Amino acid sequence: MAATTSSNLMVTKPLNKSRPLSTCSLSWRLTLSSPFAVFPLCSRPRNAKSFLVVAMMDAKPTVLVAEKLGDAGIQLLKKFANVDCSYNLSPEELCTKISLCDALIVRSGTKVTREVFESSGGRLKVVGRAGVGIDNVDLSAATEHGCLVVNAPTANTIAAAEHGIALLTAMARNIAQADASIKAGKWLRNKYVGVSLVGKILAIMGFGKVGSEVARRAKGLGMQVIAHDPYAPADRASAIGVELVTFDEALSIADFISMHMPLTPATSKMFNDDSFSKMKKGVRIVNVARGGVIDEEALIRALDSGIVAQAALDVFIEEPPPSESKLVQHENVTVTPHLGASTMEAQEGVAVEVAEAVVGALKGELAATAVNAPMVPAEVLSALAPFVALAEKLGRLAVQLVAGGGGVKAVKVTYASARGPDDLDTRLLRAMVTKGLIEPISSVFVNLVNADFTAKQRGLRITEERIVLDGSPENPLEFIQVHIANVESKFASAIAESGEITVEGRVKDGKPHLTKVGSFRVDVSLEGSLILCRQVDQPGIIGKVGSILAGDNVNVSFMTVGRTAPKKQAVMTIGVDEEPSLEALKKIGAIPAIEEFVLLKL
Repeated sequence: MAATTSSNLMVTKPLNKSRPLSTCSLSWRLTLSSPFAVFPLCSRPRNAKSFLVVAMMDAKPTVLVAEKLGDAGIQLLKKFANVDCSYNLSPEELCTKISLCDALIVRSGTKVTREVFESSGGRLKVVGRAGVGIDNVDLSAATEHGCLVVNAPTANTIAAAEHGIALLTAMARNIAQADASIKAGKWLRNKYVGVSLVGKILAIMGFGKVGSEVARRAKGLGMQVIAHDPYAPADRASAIGVELVTFDEALSIADFISMHMPLTPATSKMFNDDSFSKMKKGVRIVNVARGGVIDEEALIRALDSGIVAQAALDVFIEEPPPSESKLVQHENVTVTPHLGASTMEAQEGVAVEVAEAVVGALKGELAATAVNAPMVPAEVLSALAPFVALAEKLGRLAVQLVAGGGGVKAVKVTYASARGPDDLDTRLLRAMVTKGLIEPISSVFVNLVNADFTAKQRGLRITEERIVLDGSPENPLEFIQVHIANVESKFASAIAESGEITVEGRVKDGKPHLTKVGSFRVDVSLEGSLILCRQVDQPGIIGKVGSILAGDNVNVSFMTVGRTAPKKQAVMTIGVDEEPSLEALKKIGAIPAIEEFVLLKL
C-alpha cells in the first residue's frame, strides 16, 4: 500500500530540549510505501536529532523490528502485521517511531527504557526480546504502561549445550593453545598433552534445560554425571542417569564442573575462594551460563595455585572483558566471546519463537513466555495488595529453608478466610507463591500469566486448600500457609508435625508478618533479612545475640521469641537491616544454648 501527501508545517517548539526555541517551516511531497517514515526537520545540521513522523492509517498492527531478526521470524510477522525493520536507531529515533507501533522486537543491543514506553502514548502492547535475558527492557515501566514483555527462552537450548560440550572437549585436549602454537611456528606435542573424558566425573551446576542437554551429551562421551540444583526433581535426573547431590559434594568429587545456573542475588559470585577451596585439586571448569556466577579474581588465584587446572569461559562479568584481563590472558584459560547461542539454527529458532509470542500477544492470547506481570483490575489489586506481598515472601522463605538433594516437587498453599469460594480468587496469590518459590533460584520472571506453566515445566505441583472461618468477609484473608512436602530442611524446627516445611503469615496494619515457623508461633515483619535460631529457653540469649550483631555493626529491627513452654525449646526470630558477616554468624552458632540457626533473605 502506498500514498502521496503534501503539506506545509510550521515548527515553533524544539524537539531537542537542550536547544533554544526556534521557528522554521517545512514543505514536502512524499510517496509512502511503508506504514510510516521518519524525516529530518528543517535545514538543521546533519547531526540534528529532530524528526517528523509521517503515518498512514492501516487496519493491521505495526511491528517495529529494531535489530536484525532471522528471516523466518520476519515472514511470520508479515502474515499478521505491517513490519518495519529499522536497525541502529538512536534513542531519539526509537522514541519518535514508537508512538505508531503496536509491538517492538529487540535483541540485547537496544535499550527499551521508560522514555520509550512513555513516548508510545499507550499504543505499544508488546515488547519481544529475541533471546533469554531482558536486562535491556524496563520491566516495571512496561507493566505500568500495560505492555506485555515476552522472550524466547527455549530456542537456543541446544546451541548453548553444544557450545558447553565444545569448550569441555577443547579444554581437555588444549585445542586452542595447540592451534595458536602451531600458527606461531612451534611444534610442542609434549606441552599440550590432554586428559581423557571417559570415566571422569562431571558436575553440572544448574539442572535446567541447558544443563540437562549437556548431561545427555556428556553421558554419550562416557562421563559419570552428577548435578546440583535445589529445584530439580530427582526422577527427572535419574531418568537420564544423573545423580542429584549437594553443592559441597559436587565440588569435592568433580573432575569437571559445568555451570548452567542463572545469575541471581543467590548465585552471584557463588564460585569464590571458599568454593574453590572445597574442590578437588586439578578440577576443570566450564562456564556458558552467566559471568557473574564466578568471582573472577578468585578464579585467577585458584588457577595460579593449581586448584583449578583449566577453565573454559564463554561469559564474563564485563563484556567484552578488558583486553589486559589477567583471566583472559591466562595460559590455562580458553575463552570465546559469548557464543553460546550463536548458531544459524538457534538464531532462526529464536526469531520464530519471539515472532510467535508477539503475534499471539497482539491477538490477545496469554503468552507462556511473558516475563512481566499482567495488568490486574484495580479493585482486585486494591483488596489483595498486602496479601500479594505476603504470598511472595512466604514462598521465598519456604524455598530457602529447603536443603539440597531431592528437589521441591509438592507445595500446598492454605488460605484461611470467611469468604466463600466464589468471592476469593486465589490465582494471583498462587502465582505470587510460585514467584517466591522459583525466582530466587531461577532467571525466570513469574507472573499471573506464566506461573502455572512455569511450575509445571519444573515438575512442581502446587495444590490449594481453604479453611472456612466464621466472621466478617470484609477482610479477604485471615492467614496464608505454605507447606513443602518430602524435603529436608536447613532449619529442622521449620518441619511441622505433619512432616512438612511450614510457614504461616498474616497481614497486620497493612504489612506482611511471619506468624508461624513449623510448630513455633512467632510474630515478625517480613522485611530485610531474618535470622531464625532454635535455642534452649534460658535468660541472656537475646542479649548475647544482640551484642554479636552490634559488634558487627548490624542493626536489629525487631526480635521475637516463640517457645513451646518455659525453659524448654524456643525459636528466636531476628530482623536485621544488613546482612551479618560470616564471622558474626559463626559466633551466633557457637553460643552453647543455640541448637541451630539459618539466615533468610527477603
